[in-house]
Amino acid sequence: MHELSIVTHVAKTLEELAEENHLAKIGSVTLKIGEVSGIMTDYFTECWDYFKRKHPLLEESELKLETIPAVTFCEECKQEYETVRYGRTCPHCGSERTFLVTGNECIIKEIEAEDA
Repeated sequence: MHELSIVTHVAKTLEELAEENHLAKIGSVTLKIGEVSGIMTDYFTECWDYFKRKHPLLEESELKLETIPAVTFCEECKQEYETVRYGRTCPHCGSERTFLVTGNECIIKEIEAEDA
C-alpha cells in the first residue's frame, strides 16, 4: 500500500519542478521502477489515475513505466547475476555474500510539459 505515498511524493516533486520552471501542465511522466522495488505497477497506475484528477497540473498527464532489471553482485567471485532468477545465492559459486546492485529504485526519468 506504499504506492499511494510514492505517487504523492512524485507529484509533489513534479509540482516543485513545475513552479521552478514555470510549467503550466505536465503531459507525461516516465518513471523507471526497479524489478524488486516492491511497487505493484497495476496498483501504482490506479493510484496515479486517482491522484491526477485532484491536481490540475497532472490532470491530463500520461504515466509511462519502465522496468529496471534487478542485478545482484557476489563478493566472493565478483560476478553479477539476475536477482529474480537466482535470489540471494550466487549461481556461479554458491555464496550468499551478495548484495543488490540495481532493481529497487524508483526514478523520474523524463517529464514532458508545457510552458506557462
